Amino acid sequence: MKLTYPFSAIVGQDEMKLAILIAAVDPSVGGVLVFGDRGTGKSTAVRALAALLPKMKAVVGCPYNRDPALEPAGAPKPKTHQVPVPVVDLPLGATEDRVVGALDLERALSQGVKAFEPGLLARANRGFLYIDEVNLLEDHLVDLLIDVAASGENVVEREGLSVRHPARFVLVGSGNPEEGELRPQLLDRFGLSVEVKTPTDIPVRIEIVRRRDAFERDPEGFTETWKAEDDKIRRRILAARKRLEDVQVPDAALERAAQLCMKLGTDGLRGELTLMRAARALAAIDGDKAVGDSQLKRIAAPALRHRLRRNVLDDAGSTVRVDRAVQELFPA
Repeated sequence: MKLTYPFSAIVGQDEMKLAILIAAVDPSVGGVLVFGDRGTGKSTAVRALAALLPKMKAVVGCPYNRDPALEPAGAPKPKTHQVPVPVVDLPLGATEDRVVGALDLERALSQGVKAFEPGLLARANRGFLYIDEVNLLEDHLVDLLIDVAASGENVVEREGLSVRHPARFVLVGSGNPEEGELRPQLLDRFGLSVEVKTPTDIPVRIEIVRRRDAFERDPEGFTETWKAEDDKIRRRILAARKRLEDVQVPDAALERAAQLCMKLGTDGLRGELTLMRAARALAAIDGDKAVGDSQLKRIAAPALRHRLRRNVLDDAGSTVRVDRAVQELFPA
């Protein structure tokens, strides 16, 4: 089996790594959008995190990796097995049938049976759906993803077939903003938005190249070197998941979140909800019992920078505007 670059060996890009960790602890935060230069470790980070997550229990033979804990009450206990957390790539040129699923033509022709052939959304259930160059995705696939991301369910009606199956996944998109903007409807579906840049510090660049070269020369040895650090992150994620429900969100934290969103003029309440969920997951990762100012300050930019309206009177970037608002509301 091909080895994945260790998550703990990724140099820099702390905001991107933190956003992906938060989504792994609490998928209800929403997806993660990573915009920035090519070759900055965007896809590497997603695959690395999925590889270090513990295997999940699924129903044997289920193409959707169904969770046995969600079986109807009174139903016979299904056979289960442990499977890796899936990371599914959605290619830009994928057809709608490949994404949502379609009639199994081979069985239809050979056996005369109408059977459903699951698509990429079925494979991604309970895992990660990764879209590189998400800003170049065709409009009909964007509309489809918006519907599924909102409902957590994929509904397919083809040639007399009507199939409904779970499709809950962490949507991770990456792209280069110079190649086009993302449609607002899909942009709003991403819980967190991260900006990544090519490192300008020479020692950092040297260390990135050194580690990548070491991995490509000896994947097994390099992976073993970083195994202990990856195990620490795995235990941290599992501990955070267990603590998550017990983390309190005081009224003072909710008031801070509302004040920040109002100051920035974000539309709707999705900004506050995402800020609250992400801060709670971050508190669980930190081992804190309640959300405080430190979590809100650290997660404000990823949760809100992609939700700001353009201000013709302020030519500052969205990250600068969020940072400015945070400094005004959270004095040191």
